[in-house]
Amino acid sequence: MSYRISTDVCEREDRFADLKPSLLSAEEKQSLVTLALDILKQRHRAGRVLSSPNDTRAYLQLKLADRKAEMFGCLFLTNRHRIIEVAELFQGTIDGASVHPRVVVQKALEVNAAAVVFFHNHPSQVAEPSHADEAITRRLKDALALVDVRVLDHFVVAAGETFSFAESGRI
Repeated sequence: MSYRISTDVCEREDRFADLKPSLLSAEEKQSLVTLALDILKQRHRAGRVLSSPNDTRAYLQLKLADRKAEMFGCLFLTNRHRIIEVAELFQGTIDGASVHPRVVVQKALEVNAAAVVFFHNHPSQVAEPSHADEAITRRLKDALALVDVRVLDHFVVAAGETFSFAESGRI
């Protein structure tokens, strides 16, 4: 947000209001994505409160949009939902990633997390979770419950869309 100062009045100026993707070169589009990620990273840095599912959704969409293989990660949070760490834990192939509950629990204990949000992408461009996604979510939730770490959500990210387990009532 910038302000142009005139002699009598401060006028708000939005330099991006008339910007259209079709007017941008490939390099400019990449610069814009990088800028958006930098802004969203500031909102998801350690110590910040995770207060908006929509901000988290936007951050994850930008972070995972161009991935060619599945990746599974976690947002580790304090009891008051402050971000401790955003961690990419498992890399996979074009149609799956092996997720190990033991590793997730170890990392949660290592960073002293009280809560966690899972995320992974679907390179297939379909955000609907698979049966395997639902099964691993249950296994992870059960494993983390043993050490008193709450699972708040699991986002499945595909190009242009996300699926939230919490919003759909599956967590």
